Amino acid sequence: MEEQEILERLERAILEGDEERAGEVAREVLHNRIDPLKAVEHGLSKGMMALGERFEKGEIFLPDVLIASEAFSVAMEVLKPEIEARRKEAGNAGNVLIGTVKGDVHSLGKNIVATVLAAHGFKVVDLGVDNPCLKIIQEAEKVKADVIALSCLMTTTMPAQKEVIDVLKEMHLREKYFVLVGGGPINQAWADRIGADGYGASAGQAVEIIKALLKRR
Repeated sequence: MEEQEILERLERAILEGDEERAGEVAREVLHNRIDPLKAVEHGLSKGMMALGERFEKGEIFLPDVLIASEAFSVAMEVLKPEIEARRKEAGNAGNVLIGTVKGDVHSLGKNIVATVLAAHGFKVVDLGVDNPCLKIIQEAEKVKADVIALSCLMTTTMPAQKEVIDVLKEMHLREKYFVLVGGGPINQAWADRIGADGYGASAGQAVEIIKALLKRR
């Protein structure tokens, strides 16, 4: 079976919330020696991102997303040992603190980005959702983060991303961290406006941007 077909079947299993099939196709990934990182990015995450977009548009509801998330978790459990083995060989690519900003409790996109970053060898500390500005900065200091990744899904919480950057400046810590922003309402223009170091439209793009930023150090 061709690689692309397997990746498409993996994506479809997520879209349909089929846990059994997700596990079976994940095992096919390993059996056919397909890069598990590619399976995460172009199969699992692709399916979850598509569902996230449909959820935002009101085409599906939270139970549908939760069912798909379970299928995602089943597939990840199958792929995880191989991903961990490859990550140990690659070493630590950098430390990333990720979280959804204050007032926003959405986590789907953040969780996907965190999973893909970890799969690429980054040490990821996930703060979860609804994080006040000072908590984010304190945790970044505590875990010695290289990158702070800020997520939001509502336009009303976008200013919280700017607040983190502004407070970092006030505390004379801005140059210590690369700050990446992302989420449904976010775009490059917003990232430029608030002085972020980068904007990731997808999990794969976030990985590439962070790698490029860390090379500058």
